[in-house]
Amino acid sequence: MHHDPTSPAATRSESVGADGVVAELDRPGEGPSRGLVILAHGAGSDRNSALLRAISAALTERGFTVARIDLPYRQQRPKGPPSPSKASADRDGIRAAVAAIRPLAPAGPLIVGGQSYGGRQASMVVADPSIDGLLLTSYPLHPPGKPEKLRTEHFPDITVPTLIIHGRSDSFATSAEIASAATLFTGPVEIIEIEKADHGLKPERSGVGEVTAAAVEDFFLKGPL
Repeated sequence: MHHDPTSPAATRSESVGADGVVAELDRPGEGPSRGLVILAHGAGSDRNSALLRAISAALTERGFTVARIDLPYRQQRPKGPPSPSKASADRDGIRAAVAAIRPLAPAGPLIVGGQSYGGRQASMVVADPSIDGLLLTSYPLHPPGKPEKLRTEHFPDITVPTLIIHGRSDSFATSAEIASAATLFTGPVEIIEIEKADHGLKPERSGVGEVTAAAVEDFFLKGPL
């Protein structure tokens, strides 16, 4: 399937609700699915964040099926940040989404990941043998202004191919810090930098959706997988 940006097929979307799972499933408008991408949102957001919608729209144009999920803490309340003490429950929510959604789109590789907090939690569940790849957007490498508090202790345990989308002006990680952290992964890693973009990646004007989708296609379908 070749991507033709001048004639995108309409995306078909459906809501998915299962035990512990709330998701929007976006399918390509025509042709078989080339893979499933399950994306979790950032700490202050939800499954309908501008970034997740932009990435999903670009991926479905390229033939991928995308599930945008609400993490358990967001299912419990519409606003507010996650609680560090309940992060394990959010990871269980990602596992539940994999179990519930993979049968709905079984073809091609299964890639999990997400935005900031959601990506961080996803990076801790990729030991699941059903998961083929990890997509991290705006990984929160450390709290802003606290570069000594790195969130990398589990990186050596990550063996699946990992694609990192990083804004060059992200206060949660400099380009050099992300590059250094990438050496800790056991599996192959590729970093894509978005110019003039901060932690939010500015999906309305940075082109990050299309850049991410192109990188997913090249890295996961033509690269390590």
